[in-house]
Amino acid sequence: MTIVFAVTVVLVGMAAVLGVIATVRANSDASRAVIGDLLFFSALAAFIPVGLLTDSAVIFDVALLMTVLGILATLALGQILTRGRR
Repeated sequence: MTIVFAVTVVLVGMAAVLGVIATVRANSDASRAVIGDLLFFSALAAFIPVGLLTDSAVIFDVALLMTVLGILATLALGQILTRGRR
């Protein structure tokens, strides 16, 4: 089972590295915002296997809070970038 967790963390890490490279190459604020969300949720995805390995319920509570805050930040940034237009 730990091999599955290791593979998961490696794949999520590769996605994060590709996200950092895409951030450097992005030419608009909207692209950078989407990539920022990718990096945030990649960190969250790397955080979950640690909770599974340690059997800690607190880590899952923190992950749920991170998810809610990440979604709210995405919505707020979308409003800022579109200047409130729909």
